[in-house]
Amino acid sequence: MKKKILMMSAAMFASPAIAEDLSVVGSWSSLPLHKQFEAPFWSTILPEASRGEVSVNLTTHDQMNLGVADVYTLLGQGVYDVGMTVADYAVADAPELEGLDVPLLALTAMDEKALVDAAKPMIEDIYNARFNSHVLAIAPYPPQVVFCNHEIASLDDLKDLKVRASGRMTAKFLEALGAEGVNVSFAEVPGALQKGVVDCAVTGAGSGYSAGWWEVSTHLLPLPLGGWDPVVTAVNLDKWNSLSPDLQTLIQAEVTTKLEDPAWADAQGALENDIACLTGNGTCTSGDSRAMTLVSVSDADFAKAREILEMQVLPEWADRAGPEWTARWNETVGKAAGVSISTN
Repeated sequence: MKKKILMMSAAMFASPAIAEDLSVVGSWSSLPLHKQFEAPFWSTILPEASRGEVSVNLTTHDQMNLGVADVYTLLGQGVYDVGMTVADYAVADAPELEGLDVPLLALTAMDEKALVDAAKPMIEDIYNARFNSHVLAIAPYPPQVVFCNHEIASLDDLKDLKVRASGRMTAKFLEALGAEGVNVSFAEVPGALQKGVVDCAVTGAGSGYSAGWWEVSTHLLPLPLGGWDPVVTAVNLDKWNSLSPDLQTLIQAEVTTKLEDPAWADAQGALENDIACLTGNGTCTSGDSRAMTLVSVSDADFAKAREILEMQVLPEWADRAGPEWTARWNETVGKAAGVSISTN
C-alpha cells in the first residue's frame, strides 16, 4: 500500500501543470502586423516558450465582426483575455488616449518609438481606469499617409476635399487645413474612394498597399498626417492579476522581445519600401510595384502642417482631455518631442 501511495505521488508531481488558456483577439487579420508578428507570437512563440503552460485560442476583431470601437470595452468586461487594435479607435471612450498618436511629431520609427516609450506609463493608467486592462505592448502600423483618387500637388490641394481620417486628431487637423474629415471604416475605404464618397483617405502606406487602395487611388502624399496608428496589446486586468508572478514575467518578456521589439525594428525603413511598392519609385520587396503618382512634400508643406498642429490641433485636444492629462502629456510625450501645450 505504501509503495502504491508513493507511486501515485510521484505521478502527480511528474504531471505537467494545467495550461492557462488565453482567448486572444488580434488586430486586422489582412495586415502585415498581424500576419508577421501577432499570429506567430500567440499561436506558436508564447505557447512554446511557456512549455505548454500557456494555451492560446487566437482570432481577430474583423474575423469576429466586432466594432473596432468595442474591442477594449469588451476586453475590460472579460469577453476575452487579450485584445489588440489601434488605440485611436477607442478615443470616444477615452479622449486622453488621443495623446498617444499625434500627427507629424515623429518622421522615423526610432523617433516614434521614443514618444511611445515616454507615453507608456500614462497609457497604462488610461487602460487601467478606462478599460480594466493592463498594457503588454504598443506596436506601430506604418506612418499614416494620404491616398487620393483626385489630382493633388501639395498639402494645400487637400482644401475642400473629403478625406477619410485615421483618428480623431487627424480629423481635427484636416478640418483646420480646410478639408472635410469623413468617418469611414478601413474596410469600407476602397468602395468610398471608388464611388466618390471621399476624395482621399489616410492610412499606413503598407496597409494601403496590402488592402489594394492603389486600385482606387491615383496620388500618394507621403506626409504622416495620421501619425503611426499605434496598436495597443492589452490583457484583461482581472485575468492578469490571476496569473502567477512567474507567468506574468514570462509573458511580458516574451511579448516585449518577440512581438513588440521586432515590429518596431521592421518599421525602420518600411515607409521607403511601401512608397516604392505603391509608386514604382525604387525597389519593392513586398510584391508587384504599382503606379500611383508620388506627390513631393515641400518644406513649406511640412512647416504649415506643424504650425496647424501646434497652434490649433493640440490645444483643442487639451480642452477635450483636461488639464491633468495635458500636464502629463507635456511631461512625457511633449518633452520627448520638444513640444509643449499651453495649459493657461
